[in-house]
Amino acid sequence: MTRVAAVDCGTNSIRLLVADVDRETGELVELDRRMKIVRLGQGVDRTGRLAPEALERTFAACREYAEVIRELGAGAVRFVATSASRDASNRDDFVRGVTGILGVEPEVITGDQEAAFSFAGATQELGGPDAGAKPPSHPEKPYLVVDIGGGSTEFVLGDDQVRAARSVDIGCVRLTERHLTVSGQVSDRPAPGAVTAVKADIEAALDEVEKTVPLRPGSEGGARTLVGLAGSVTTVAGIALGLEAYDSAAIHHARVSVADVREITGRLLSSTHDERAAIPVMHPGRVDVIAAGALVLLAIMERTGVPEVVVSEHDILDGIAWSCAPAE
Repeated sequence: MTRVAAVDCGTNSIRLLVADVDRETGELVELDRRMKIVRLGQGVDRTGRLAPEALERTFAACREYAEVIRELGAGAVRFVATSASRDASNRDDFVRGVTGILGVEPEVITGDQEAAFSFAGATQELGGPDAGAKPPSHPEKPYLVVDIGGGSTEFVLGDDQVRAARSVDIGCVRLTERHLTVSGQVSDRPAPGAVTAVKADIEAALDEVEKTVPLRPGSEGGARTLVGLAGSVTTVAGIALGLEAYDSAAIHHARVSVADVREITGRLLSSTHDERAAIPVMHPGRVDVIAAGALVLLAIMERTGVPEVVVSEHDILDGIAWSCAPAE
């Protein structure tokens, strides 16, 4: 097995996975997985630049991760940066900082690359490429893997390989800053007009996705199973399951109905900041952006017509880790 370290730096969070990977057997043994909310994309949609305080939060997390990587002795390290750093005019500052701390240059990947990594990580246990152990109930192929991030959302359709992919700029942070923020503060119980504006952006983005990826019920080559990734989806799943604390094992491969997603989305939109913060599974860094993320998930489920979403805790981070392992 090969010991690898994968870092996924998105708009809202930065995550680390150190694992032993064997491509021949399809086995990934997790040694350390951690996440920090750094909000790298703070203000990028408005200013086009990475804020100095956002860069410093990200570099502080990188210093912590560098120590973990050294202690565990990972032989291969890959750092992937996604939406916020793609969009920023000063991304060279970000690249220099990360390289100086971790010794590897961050790869600012395209949306299509991001989608492919997400698909590989999410489908490994569902019968995807090099699949190892599968869950007790096998979801039907083809899969539509949806990764709802802070700045963008990736859609990738495939079975044993990717058929189509598209990335669009509807992330929970981007939509919150664009429509649910007033005078720098996220609105509690946003006005109907603001919610309508969020929904309009999402629907317009889904129209763009459909030019590449079939989404509608009965469309030729459409998905049989929707697989949802990232914090907005896993948080909604934890709420639906009624968990008293965040439990990754309970959430992984949980199935959440569209009716539950609709009810939870309405509840989040009608809640105050303090009420959302009091939800047991809610990470503090998601309190202000979870409503927008839930709106994205609900719109996708309604557009595709699927009755449920299969939730995966394995996502782009696992896909990055797989890419580090040498091919047999």
